[in-house]
Amino acid sequence: MSWPFLAVIFSGWIYIDAAYRGPSWQRWVFKPVTMLLMLFWAWQAPEITTFSYLILFGLLASLLADILQMVPQDRMLYSIGALFISRLLYTLYFINPLAPSFYWLPIVILLAIGAGVVLLLWNRLEDMRWPVVTYLFITLLMVWTATEGYLTQTNDMSFSQLIGSILLLIASIIWLTNRYRTPFQAANAVIAVCYFLGHFMVVRALHI
Repeated sequence: MSWPFLAVIFSGWIYIDAAYRGPSWQRWVFKPVTMLLMLFWAWQAPEITTFSYLILFGLLASLLADILQMVPQDRMLYSIGALFISRLLYTLYFINPLAPSFYWLPIVILLAIGAGVVLLLWNRLEDMRWPVVTYLFITLLMVWTATEGYLTQTNDMSFSQLIGSILLLIASIIWLTNRYRTPFQAANAVIAVCYFLGHFMVVRALHI
């Protein structure tokens, strides 16, 4: 095991614990630190290809979004934009041009999920409606491309990408629901678990 791998687990655990019951300074420090360690771990992949840089830049965009969420001023629009770029880069990485496929069932399920989330949040979003809908759309598209990749080529790498994308979708849905609809006490910890594990599984795919 490499030290960035172990450091990611340790730092991520500290942040998750802080998100639930710890002091604010631990959340401010260990969320960006965990993402930086995730980036170092991705950089240590056995083979860095041109497509691998999509994941690296996707992690950087997510790191930027995290930092924007921590600043005192409201930078929600810029944070959503950075997250959109991150999910777009992941989507491009998951696409397999050598094995094109098209399955209807994942599309129907994901559209139903997306419609349900939009209907739940629509009246609360106000001027953030279309940025949030656009971000949700690219996140659903990311999950769809990962699902198509897994159904086309069932292996450990495509499974890791699929699980990672689903966890990132869950993190996004809970984050948006907690912010715009129904806040709950354990939200930050649950979001952190899904968020870090999602990125973790995506980066893990680079090491397979």
